[in-house]
Amino acid sequence: MIRSAVIQWASVLLAAVFGAFHSAEECSAQPCVVSEWTHWSGCVQPCQPSYRVRRRGIEINPRNSGQACPALEERAGCMEYQNHQGQSCGHAQGPALITTAEYSNGRIRQSLYGSPQHSGFCMEFKVESLSRHCMVENKPHTRWMQYLREGFVVCVLCQPPAISNHSHTCQGDGHYAERDDILHWQAVGSPQCRGTWRKVQKLQHCSCPPVHSFIFT
Repeated sequence: MIRSAVIQWASVLLAAVFGAFHSAEECSAQPCVVSEWTHWSGCVQPCQPSYRVRRRGIEINPRNSGQACPALEERAGCMEYQNHQGQSCGHAQGPALITTAEYSNGRIRQSLYGSPQHSGFCMEFKVESLSRHCMVENKPHTRWMQYLREGFVVCVLCQPPAISNHSHTCQGDGHYAERDDILHWQAVGSPQCRGTWRKVQKLQHCSCPPVHSFIFT
């Protein structure tokens, strides 16, 4: 009789313990889990300053006040010199259109202006002025604008397809400008981030540092 009571009591105790465990597991916070980013898309609108997109999906939804899901889409400025029919758009005159040098890693570099394709070069500029909008950009793919500072010397790559094989220049690169000339630039992806700089020198063999480095788009 006593043994049976002990066994019954132990069963009740184990059931209570397991029940509490499962209850705690059900009530524990589950953070959101997302997939890896997709590859960057092409520019949404070719032949003009535009943006590219990458996305990720939700694999596990949050529950029980778990951490909410992060942004599922990111955009970054870009420029493509070929329309949807594969025709060259040419180069317009205007300010230098720049973005982070990281853009060169995934950029389409096919020759659009005939062969041989120009290998490219770098230009150094001293930043003279910039708008306050460059300072407040804090999205993951616009933070590069915060590396633009008055008085800093920046390195900007000019490479295909932004470089024209006819003139061997990029829009707004100051190739024909004097050192004292004030030149204008604008950030692709945030038109309100813009300013002026002066040409320092042209570097035929690029060796831009990891920061304060940009690319003509």
